[in-house]
Amino acid sequence: MILGLGMDLVDIGAFGELCRSQPFVRATFSEAERNYAGSEGHGGATVHLAARFAAKEAALKALDAACALVGVSPPPVPLGDIEVVRDARGRPALRWLGRAAELAGALEVRRVHVSLTHDGRGAAAVVALES
Repeated sequence: MILGLGMDLVDIGAFGELCRSQPFVRATFSEAERNYAGSEGHGGATVHLAARFAAKEAALKALDAACALVGVSPPPVPLGDIEVVRDARGRPALRWLGRAAELAGALEVRRVHVSLTHDGRGAAAVVALES
């Protein structure tokens, strides 16, 4: 059963300005996410961080929708508690940490679907949660 669905779109130019703040980047992205985005052959860290930011925001929206489905108020979840990783086949996936892990566990999230896309101007993500 679908518990929640979230989508987010990020303007890469505006996001690049936000990324000038290193405290923001360190609080929002894990070391692994920063390393992946900055690795050679990926065409610029900002694009990949923007897609990951969109995924984190989409995940929060999906969690919020799941909370509404079961009739509870969602607790605040820091973006740093959601990590975008790659599965064994190279597809994007989420790793829940801290409060995000607690909430996903309480909601009995069993499966997460993540889709990322980006071009020169925007980055977008869709996250679906299943029970």
